[in-house]
Amino acid sequence: MSSPVLSFSSADLVDPARAFSLEWLETNGLGGFASSSAAGANTRRYHGLLTAALKPPVDRFVTLSKIEEKLINRKGVYELSTNCYPGAIHPLGYNLIKSFSLDPFPRWIFLAGGTRVEKTVLLQYDSNTVWIAYRLVAASGALVRKTASVVRMEARPLFAFRNYHHLSSRNDFCDQTVREIAPGVYEMQPYAGLPKISISLSSGEFSAAPDWYLDFEYPVDRERGLDFREDLFNPGVFISPEGCKEWVFRFSIGEEREPPPREELAAEYKAKKEMEIARRRALLKGFEKSGNPTKRLVQAADTFIVKRGDAGRTVIAGYPWFTDWGRDTMISLPGLALATGRTDVAKEILLTFARHVHRGLIPNRFPDGAEFPAYNTVDAALWFVIAADETFRETRDIDFLKGIYPALAAVIEGYQRGTLNRIYMDGDCLISAGGPGDQLTWMDAKVGDWVVTPRDGKPVEINALWYNALCAMARAADVLDAPASGYADLAGIVRREFEEKFWNPERGCLYDVIRPSGPDPAIRPNQVFALSLRDDLLSPEKAESILTVIERNLLTPYGLRTLAPSDPAYKGAYTGGVLERDGAYHQGTVWPWPLGHFIFAVWKARGKNAATLKYARDLISGLDAHLSEAGLNAISEIFDGDSPHKPRGCFAQAWSVAELLRVRVEIEKCEKSAKPRRTSVKLKTEKAPRIRR
Repeated sequence: MSSPVLSFSSADLVDPARAFSLEWLETNGLGGFASSSAAGANTRRYHGLLTAALKPPVDRFVTLSKIEEKLINRKGVYELSTNCYPGAIHPLGYNLIKSFSLDPFPRWIFLAGGTRVEKTVLLQYDSNTVWIAYRLVAASGALVRKTASVVRMEARPLFAFRNYHHLSSRNDFCDQTVREIAPGVYEMQPYAGLPKISISLSSGEFSAAPDWYLDFEYPVDRERGLDFREDLFNPGVFISPEGCKEWVFRFSIGEEREPPPREELAAEYKAKKEMEIARRRALLKGFEKSGNPTKRLVQAADTFIVKRGDAGRTVIAGYPWFTDWGRDTMISLPGLALATGRTDVAKEILLTFARHVHRGLIPNRFPDGAEFPAYNTVDAALWFVIAADETFRETRDIDFLKGIYPALAAVIEGYQRGTLNRIYMDGDCLISAGGPGDQLTWMDAKVGDWVVTPRDGKPVEINALWYNALCAMARAADVLDAPASGYADLAGIVRREFEEKFWNPERGCLYDVIRPSGPDPAIRPNQVFALSLRDDLLSPEKAESILTVIERNLLTPYGLRTLAPSDPAYKGAYTGGVLERDGAYHQGTVWPWPLGHFIFAVWKARGKNAATLKYARDLISGLDAHLSEAGLNAISEIFDGDSPHKPRGCFAQAWSVAELLRVRVEIEKCEKSAKPRRTSVKLKTEKAPRIRR
């Protein structure tokens, strides 16, 4: 079964604003990636042909930024690249693009003076290696049989060699020396302390001409209020033989083996390409009859699953700038791994984080570099318990449950006794967390000392998670015949206290946070988790009332707003500099990932039937279309709260992809079934915990 193809014609790319807004992404399973725009212009600092993860999946460096290509034939010299400079776009190579596609790799067809050139970028899986291949092709796409001997190409690689968050400037410390260590194999080490880069080419020669290309501009960074100009260095020019039909480059960082001889390079490229095609096809096993959006999401899910050193798997929260976050990982795991049938990956991820449990918490973030994990979250560990419960339900793997149970029990104990960041179980058995200056929930924007959305106290979703975690632990203890734990009894108390304290009778929904000074009545999406998670907290009547409030105030074609537009603090656009953007991040900005939970809450409250399935399909149609916008084959992190809901933030966000995929898989299961089931039906093989209410 072939991978789904996404293609754009020259008519789609003639407008540079549109061509620049379409961003492609290739990942290597190590945290490294390649990314740029469909036009070939780098529009943000995170774009580059080889961003290597030096300590997988972190310590990422943009090494090879891009290549300036020229094609020379009888009719003239044609520059194929495109760049943004102060006040100008130069060269205008995007005007020569006949088509751009993900088939499955980024592939351009240029038409220059009657010559068709195909360019393909292949990021090698499990290696910080990128292959770039040029072929002279006929209109059919096949390699040309004959070519005029005057046709040749020139390629000037441009290097940054800097941390992917930073920008490079012309300097005297950069060693641009290129050493030929074997025929067609070259080596550079621009800066001491950074690894060497190996460059191989299948034919042609290299002519040294070291120089700096100055003042590249990144319009997306400028729009985001960041520094946006960069200088890149070029060591010289690679020149193909005249009449060369196929020209292959290989750039690699930190490889242990010798690169292949130049006469074998093209063959190895084809072998790596076929291996990656086969790997991606294997991801679609079981999805042969799924719709195209589902297939694209299944393959998109794979881009976020990466190795964490030699200690297992983890999840990159979002590209291009996030690392692996515990909260995002656990929220995303059911969609990325369980919905795709990759249960072994789910177990490996959970066991990776289980090794890092500290005082009942899992890391919220594994920062870049050699820093220690950050445990500044109240929700990640509770999502961890729930993700483990979902994984066991899917696998019925007793050995897995036995292995992870001590870590899960440590989480509950940590919350009961009290742990870091003033996280503790209060006298009413609800969870309180944080204080002034803390930002411990997913609504965590903070600028200096300004916590934009203060939620210290008892947040609604934290206590919904707490209740569900207790129910999950009661089931696990029952399965394993663990000593009397009291989880079920405690869950009963939490349920009673939750309904009494969080219900807002005036608005017919839930308070967002309970504090000693009084409850916060702001209408936010956090209350949806009291309805969407497996174990019911509220009566059907209250659940329906909450859904109606969310539909009326928060629901958009791309997800749920983080604050009702009627609230004086509402911000309808996520624009401006860091201060303005962080001030809007959770004050009305739309997030796609809670939409998945909203849909599951609808199914729980209203049942799964033709009407609610159609309702769900209609709700996700905007995100289905978004797969061909902004981050191609991905879902953005956020959207503006106001129409037309422009995509913002990361162009590929793990939990956005995961939740849309989880919904689509569930819809397809129901459509295949003659009798759709309600999600509240218990598994026959499972004992529900006896909870005192």
